[in-house]
Amino acid sequence: MSLAPRLDLRQSQSLVMTPQLRQAIKLLQSSNLEVTAFVEEELERNPLLERDERPLPGPDDGHRLDPLPAPPEAPDAHAAATSEALPQENAGPLDADWSNVYDSGGYESPYGRGGRADFGEDLSGIEDLAAGTRSLREHLGEQVRLTFGDAADRLIAAQMVALVDPAGRLAVSDAMIAEAMGCELAKVAAVRARMQRLDPVGMFCRDLRECLAVQLAEQNRLDPAMQALLDNLEMLARRDRAGLLQACGVDAEDLADMIAELRRLDPKPGASFDAPPAPAIVPDVLMRRGEDGGWILELNPETMPRVLVNRGFYARCQVGARGKEDKVFLAEKLQSANWLLKSLEQRASTIIKVAQEIVRRQDAFFRHGVEHLRPLILRDIAEEVQMHESTVSRVTANKYIATPRGIFELKYFFTTAIAGTRGGEQHSAEAVRWRIRGMVAAEDPDAVLSDDAIVEKLRQEGVDIARRTVAKYREALRIPSSVQRKREKAVPA
Repeated sequence: MSLAPRLDLRQSQSLVMTPQLRQAIKLLQSSNLEVTAFVEEELERNPLLERDERPLPGPDDGHRLDPLPAPPEAPDAHAAATSEALPQENAGPLDADWSNVYDSGGYESPYGRGGRADFGEDLSGIEDLAAGTRSLREHLGEQVRLTFGDAADRLIAAQMVALVDPAGRLAVSDAMIAEAMGCELAKVAAVRARMQRLDPVGMFCRDLRECLAVQLAEQNRLDPAMQALLDNLEMLARRDRAGLLQACGVDAEDLADMIAELRRLDPKPGASFDAPPAPAIVPDVLMRRGEDGGWILELNPETMPRVLVNRGFYARCQVGARGKEDKVFLAEKLQSANWLLKSLEQRASTIIKVAQEIVRRQDAFFRHGVEHLRPLILRDIAEEVQMHESTVSRVTANKYIATPRGIFELKYFFTTAIAGTRGGEQHSAEAVRWRIRGMVAAEDPDAVLSDDAIVEKLRQEGVDIARRTVAKYREALRIPSSVQRKREKAVPA
């Protein structure tokens, strides 16, 4: 064994994740909102990038409106001053009453002075402005100031407003509030009882039973039978119809009316105030039917960031560069800007290429519905578009397509396959779930379908599925078991 030093030459291949490559991968799997935010940061960071504000080319439908007449030229000031003729435009009687004429304040809109975009005669007023939203605590605080005249009561009420949770519950006991405020327990209980009748009714309660009881008492519907129903909410959750009939002492028709009345109440009175608005989904791909019966796909221009490289500014800065550091800085920014444009272009082309292949394979879904959704995996698309499965996974993440059947995430069209009976055609798991939901919705209340019965029906339709798979799909769809559905449908509510 020799220990002498020596030199060896080896050749190997390795993938180096450069910052530019990581940036391209990040842009590929980001949503349109994340890409827009990233581009805005780059516009602030890179002086060679600028926003492309040129108008988008619109479709030319061949129907053009006649051009508007050109506005008259402004008369020469000297000629107007020396002319003996009086101006005739907009002339009116000298004794006209101008006191009731609306003045737009010197602003002239593109639709005429003082007019509206829809050519209506009535002018916009302050009532057309959107009102600002108020939070739950602001809404309650205003009522507290109007309800309680005593300063001590207002202080206790303000403490309760500060402790209430977004759903409207007050989990802190009266004894803890009384000890913290240094007041009597009876005074805190009296204030809380009055606070429960504020708008919305049912706030500041400890649990669901008390919340529903307060709302029923406000409607003068809290009778002994309804109180017994509130005391046995766990039996109502189990659909124990026989136990509820015995506990409430009413017949089946009265019990159904009581349950329907409970369902009309609000279990979380405060949840409707501070709930954030649902984010709007802006589709990345637009889909429409073509004249030949096919589908036309195009990228949504509103989601595609439009940036340009200002090469003229780069040339001027290159000429005025004073040292090596300035030139290196400009070269780095130019390379970063060019790579960003290339990454955005590659992202757009990859999205439209993958979306086209998905639409081609799921053509039956767009024409006939969910029942015709075909099983599809990432490998099928990757082999067709000649990309890696990880690339297809990144492209379909957080991307949406607007179709005649609604807006869907591209991930929605990838479902596992369920084998068919006797070697028949495979079925999509999503289509099978949809079929199970339809079976349960159309079942006879007197003959509720069990999981075994659903399996038998699906096998008759050519779907080879196990009972545990049906139970898993049913639980994912939040469909109760056959026993619970039988109890629920036995009580007409």
